[in-house]
Amino acid sequence: MKLLRYGPAGKEKPGLLDSNGKIRDLSKLINDFDGDALAPASLNKISKLKENQLPLVKGRPRLGPPVVPRRTFAIALNYALHAKEAGVKVPSEPFVFTKTCPLTGHKDAIVLPKGSKKTDWEIELCLVIGRKTRHVSKRDALKYVAGYATGNEVSERAFLLEHGGLQWIMGKSPDTFAPLGPWLVTSDEVKNPQKLRLWLEVNGKRYQDSNTSDMIFNCAAIISNMSKMITLYPGDVIYTGTPSGVGLGMKPQVFLKAGDIVTCGVEGLGEHKSKVVKYKA
Repeated sequence: MKLLRYGPAGKEKPGLLDSNGKIRDLSKLINDFDGDALAPASLNKISKLKENQLPLVKGRPRLGPPVVPRRTFAIALNYALHAKEAGVKVPSEPFVFTKTCPLTGHKDAIVLPKGSKKTDWEIELCLVIGRKTRHVSKRDALKYVAGYATGNEVSERAFLLEHGGLQWIMGKSPDTFAPLGPWLVTSDEVKNPQKLRLWLEVNGKRYQDSNTSDMIFNCAAIISNMSKMITLYPGDVIYTGTPSGVGLGMKPQVFLKAGDIVTCGVEGLGEHKSKVVKYKA
């Protein structure tokens, strides 16, 4: 299934994309795609519905982020070529940090923070947890995933690297720095998350073009490792790392500016688009 949330920001309703590419409303069945609705029992119930009996949503409403996250985590330096372009050693285990900004939806703006000089792009495969996850093995880890989505883990490199040492939250969590969507594809439709092409373009120029097979730590390893130290819950979102081709690694370096259009996608998970705008008080 392709699950989504549609409508004005802050007033989104849950829905699904039917086999004809039309939105069907689920708001009479569930309140929203939060932790409870992402649990196996809930998704199984939705999967048994006949899509043509669900209310058809007219027009082309805004698509918000496909889930209401419980928490948002991200993995740094998880592609070997990206670690090389960043000039750092490959980590010995997944490097986990948190993003504290809200998720943003398809065609929502990326707002350059006040004082931003080096806002950068990062296409990423994102996964959403669907079951309480604690001390799980790599072999079983993917059973705890509700679904996968396209994400852009936007970063402000100056905030991250040039303000008294590594400032992960400051560089990674300005408002609008967590685009996700346009929808969540349930895990039963993703046969192998380690064989997905992912790419990103700015104003039509392709900067990133890679495959999740190049991950240092695959999705199962990430979940298993995190679950040994942090209990994961339904609704937790994990950005799993970006491949090479970020603006920081260009020679000369290239960063986002107002007016830029960022388009990115992951194979089978849909295309996400954002316009970059200036900060306004």
